[in-house]
Amino acid sequence: MSGASEHPVGIDELLERVRGGYRRVAAREAYEAARSGEALLVDIRYAALREQDGVIPGALVIERNELEWRLDPQGSHKVPEATGHDLQVVVICNEGYASSLAAASLHQLGLHRATDLIGGFQAWKGAGLPVTP
Repeated sequence: MSGASEHPVGIDELLERVRGGYRRVAAREAYEAARSGEALLVDIRYAALREQDGVIPGALVIERNELEWRLDPQGSHKVPEATGHDLQVVVICNEGYASSLAAASLHQLGLHRATDLIGGFQAWKGAGLPVTP
């Protein structure tokens, strides 16, 4: 059996590994980067959470299961905002866990400036940054 001697990686270890591959951003930094046009905020939360807690004005909503297809600059299903591999994308989930895995996946597509929001939408809201119902 190949790989039997390797221990499986748990989610905590996986998160630590992928987060070591890029610099995560705090809510205020993400807000300033988006406001200045340097970064694209991408909300990957599912509809029920957006309806419950609101949305970040100006953030592009792409549910997690469509993220790679929509942001791949070479993809046939890309959004107009997917202009190139140098695009700075800040992925936002609810609390900053799923977004880390999503950012790592975007790195694999060549989006080398992809990152995620520490603490997710809840940190954004907790920092008193703009939210639309």
